[in-house]
Amino acid sequence: MPKAIWNDEIIAESDDTVVVEGVTYFPRGSLREEVLRPSDTHTVCPWKGKASYYTLESGDHVTADAVWFYPEPKPDAKAVRDRVAFWKDVKVVA
Repeated sequence: MPKAIWNDEIIAESDDTVVVEGVTYFPRGSLREEVLRPSDTHTVCPWKGKASYYTLESGDHVTADAVWFYPEPKPDAKAVRDRVAFWKDVKVVA
C-alpha cells in the first residue's frame, strides 16, 4: 500500500492513489490532520488549475508547503479532486 513518510512518520497511506505526471496523489481523507498547518502559498498549473498548500509540522520539525492540492481542479484534472500530493522531504513509497 502506498505511504507518504515524513519525519520518520507515516502521514498518509492508501491503496486508492492515482498517479498524474509521475506524482502520486492520495485521498485527502488518508492524510493525518494533526501534522497540517494552513499555508498562504498558491501556484497555478495550466491544465490542473490553482494549487493550494499545507505546511507539515510535528514537534520541532517543520517543512513549509510540502503538501499540495487542487481545491477546484480544471475538468481535465478531475482525477486529482479531493486528493493531495507531496514533495520536499516527504518520501512516497509503494
